[in-house]
Amino acid sequence: MTRKRLLVLGLDSVPPQLLYEDLRDLTSNLQLFLDIKGILLSNYPPITVPMWGVMLTGRSAGELGVYGFRHRRPGDVGVSYVVSSRSIPGGWVWDVLGGRLGLRSLVVGVPPGYPARRVRGWFVSCFLTPGVDRAFAWPPGIRGEVLAAGGGDYVFDVKYRSGDKEGVRRGLWRLAETQFRVVRHLLRSKPWDFAMYMHIGTDRVHHAFWKYWDPEHPRYPGEGNPYEDVIPEYYALVDRLVGELLEELPRDTEVIVVSDHGAKAMKGAFAINQWLVEQGYLKLREQPRKPGVDLEWSMIDWSRTVAWAWGGYYSRVYINLKGREPQGIVGREEYWSVVEQLKRDIEKIRGPDGEKWNNKAYHPTELYPEVRGDAPDLMVYLDNLSWRPAGTIGWPSIYLEENDRGPDDAVHDWLGIIGGNAEVLKDFVKGGGWCRFRRLRVSY
Repeated sequence: MTRKRLLVLGLDSVPPQLLYEDLRDLTSNLQLFLDIKGILLSNYPPITVPMWGVMLTGRSAGELGVYGFRHRRPGDVGVSYVVSSRSIPGGWVWDVLGGRLGLRSLVVGVPPGYPARRVRGWFVSCFLTPGVDRAFAWPPGIRGEVLAAGGGDYVFDVKYRSGDKEGVRRGLWRLAETQFRVVRHLLRSKPWDFAMYMHIGTDRVHHAFWKYWDPEHPRYPGEGNPYEDVIPEYYALVDRLVGELLEELPRDTEVIVVSDHGAKAMKGAFAINQWLVEQGYLKLREQPRKPGVDLEWSMIDWSRTVAWAWGGYYSRVYINLKGREPQGIVGREEYWSVVEQLKRDIEKIRGPDGEKWNNKAYHPTELYPEVRGDAPDLMVYLDNLSWRPAGTIGWPSIYLEENDRGPDDAVHDWLGIIGGNAEVLKDFVKGGGWCRFRRLRVSY
């Protein structure tokens, strides 16, 4: 049997409803790959980092020790670091292909991919890259080639939490056109066996423009608003660029299209640390003098604080544990009772009008066969992800209409996409030398 090449096209944050139904007529090139339209159930947490790592290593976030974009060391509250390619050093599909099978991989944009990973093949780093003056390409000699193919530059990401919607739109178009131009060049010029390109723009367009497109969004401005067509137009742009990319693929190439999670309307933000203050878990030295203040170490009365939290598309709650935190007060003997009480209290949180929410709070040991790294003590999902936890304090209410980190219209959802040829998908999902999805569930 002749071995075929495989291209995996990752579209960050694409939900099944958009690609399979709502925007089907605008994505004719992508539909060519969708002999089988699968639904991928994202893992915990449904966040870009670590979900691509979960997908492409076959290990859970707990086994990887990566629980989001940023992490902290015990004792740090206001200080965090962004994960890097060193956070998940090995065990990726291209490591297996190169080491065990001697195959060459071409990888572009897969996070966490900065600094660029050393692979048997070629690697261009992801949206976490600070700029083109950094180590974004492997081997280093292809840096100039990437920049030349990109028209003298390369765009890693776009600032999407911005009130300058025209600027965001221009940035998204530039990102897509530049990245696809580089990917086309590399697919054409390199002798690869496995290739993967992860496109971050689909995630960014959701966050920046969802409320203008979705009539069910609580802040939908109505028909005829100036940005109601940005999401459909962006999908059409990506589809056109995919069509141009198809022209560069060798005939023996199979294609899989996949996303790491889905997206949906953000109903609002919930000030999780402010709630912890109201419930008596978090004690402050003094009340904030203005709204929307970041929680910092010096603000907290550690001698009386039981727990504090990080915001995000889900919340990470940390117990002020003796022996782990510098000024911990919760003893090991009472740790689990505190965890269980916090879980019960979180699950009772209701909406601004008293409506019942579908809240879930998990200790990492409930989710993962192994827990590594600096895991939170609770992983909290509010109203089935519809409300975004906000870590800032000092607000007049714990219920916020907008994200405390800037304009943001969408949250993540559990369901993503996976589509392609039936036999190739079976091989990709179950093993067969390409990759294992053993921490994900797929239905067709």
